[in-house]
Amino acid sequence: MAINKEIGSTIHHLIERCKDGAKGYQTASEDVEDKDLKDLFRKYAVQRDSMITELQDQLVKMGGLDDESSSIEGTVHRAWIDLKAALTSRDRKRVLEECERGEDYAVKAYKEALEKDLPSTIKQIVQQQYDDVKRAHDHIRSLRDAAKAG
Repeated sequence: MAINKEIGSTIHHLIERCKDGAKGYQTASEDVEDKDLKDLFRKYAVQRDSMITELQDQLVKMGGLDDESSSIEGTVHRAWIDLKAALTSRDRKRVLEECERGEDYAVKAYKEALEKDLPSTIKQIVQQQYDDVKRAHDHIRSLRDAAKAG
């Protein structure tokens, strides 16, 4: 089956958002001091890596390729840029705020993808990944709210 340009572009965009998240969470897990956050961020980095693989597999099945060159150590979405500063400050609430901001972009990208006319197999995968991203977002937000209150 030949890949429709819009579908390919949509999947590629999700892959990019997942790569941003994986890199952001990996960075956070290496630099954050709180053990609970270190473990959580590591878990989310691994989750995003598996989401990337799943989406790339779909692209390949449709005859498309993920353009690796644009993303390896390339441009991480601005959403994750302030994470380094937050990590340096060792402020738990700030770190969680930056992670939540990164998740906001991922949630938005998945919502937009779900509004498109995707083949049912891909739509199912995107819906499942959206649910995972939304759960991660909401978990990060609740940790941030607890840090604010604490």
